[in-house]
Amino acid sequence: MYGDTAAIRRLARKMSEQGDDIRLDADRLVSASRLVLWDGRAAQAMRERMAERALALRRTADRHDDAARALRRHADEVDRLTDLIREVAHRVRGLVEGARARLADLAGRVADLAGAAAPDPLDQALAEFRPPPDGHRDWLDVRVPGGVR
Repeated sequence: MYGDTAAIRRLARKMSEQGDDIRLDADRLVSASRLVLWDGRAAQAMRERMAERALALRRTADRHDDAARALRRHADEVDRLTDLIREVAHRVRGLVEGARARLADLAGRVADLAGAAAPDPLDQALAEFRPPPDGHRDWLDVRVPGGVR
């Protein structure tokens, strides 16, 4: 499957840390605006503007958290599909190897019995199977006759 999940998880961690940093900046901005010693309409307007900016920063931090969660979910899904591909590939290879062995045995017996035995159609289909490359997503689309996946 595609994607380096360790790199994806590092990026998720970085996004989460950036969200924390942005929240800290928002808190500092509000604290600094409260430390202003002057009063009046201009001071109040400045404090209100800083509170709005802090709110916008917190929304941005929340979006960083959302992105980090999405990246972690993506990494989990890549890991899940990679495991599924590996499992499907292992099972299908086992079926193919078994079919090829049975066909080879049958070929020997057929030579002995001069054509008295007929090969299993499922074994013939499995023996002709050409697998996709290791780790390729095409393993998810492999369908084996008889409903085996």
